[in-house]
Amino acid sequence: MKLLQFLRHGKQCIGAQVRGNSILDLTSASSKIPNNVVDLLARGENALNLTKRLTETNSESLISYDDVKVLSPITNCEKVICVGMNYKDHCAELNIPIPTEPVIFNKFPSSIIGDKGDVVIPKASSSVDWEVELAVVVGKEGKHIEESKAMEYVAGYTVALDVSARDWFGEKNSGQWLLGKTFDTFCPLGPTLVTKDEIADPHDLPLACTVDGQVMQSSNTNQLVFSIETCIAWISRIFTLKPGDVLLTGTPPGVGAMRSPPLFLKHGDTVVSEIDEIGKITNSVVDE
Repeated sequence: MKLLQFLRHGKQCIGAQVRGNSILDLTSASSKIPNNVVDLLARGENALNLTKRLTETNSESLISYDDVKVLSPITNCEKVICVGMNYKDHCAELNIPIPTEPVIFNKFPSSIIGDKGDVVIPKASSSVDWEVELAVVVGKEGKHIEESKAMEYVAGYTVALDVSARDWFGEKNSGQWLLGKTFDTFCPLGPTLVTKDEIADPHDLPLACTVDGQVMQSSNTNQLVFSIETCIAWISRIFTLKPGDVLLTGTPPGVGAMRSPPLFLKHGDTVVSEIDEIGKITNSVVDE
């Protein structure tokens, strides 16, 4: 399934993308379906099975993708967790050793926007960069998860753009990453949450980022240093994962900061982030 969240007539709903640009309004199709995906995941496997049955049997609540405002598929999660330096080819670009254990940081959920949402260049930064990433969405609560069982805790995948203010974890903020990663609008996600049964191998997906039509990043998730399973097992030693939590798995080479000369986002740019089998998100860049 390809699940999404949208606004229609001022009401938030969950939908399933079917038949190209058509959306099945799941919230309207059944009173047992909540109006947001985090709550849906929290209700467990039975709720997901119900949504699947509805997509297979219900065709009365179809609406056009163009007639609604599509939101990020995840909007009110507890955590956005990120893995740094997790692509072998990106480590080579940075001329740094491949990490021996996952490098973890985070964004605030308040940084999340959806497909076609505007990325805002803050007044406080002059070096805003792009990073396309595979995002993993947690499906159920877990702590101390064994690596061999980690995929049982995955609900699905979506496309992420990890927007980064390089100056806020370079010369500013004592080199700490958090503030440079979590400005408002710095976490576009979408357009849908693709359930894990739809993806044969999340560790073999081409992904790319273009800025104004120019390909900036192009790689494959087979370059991940630490697998999804390893990252889930690692971070769940520290804190409890909850339904709807988002894990950004790292970015490939081609970021603006490593270009000669460095190249950063500016007002009027259009960024397209795309992952095969999952989809693409398009975000315009505007000044604050």
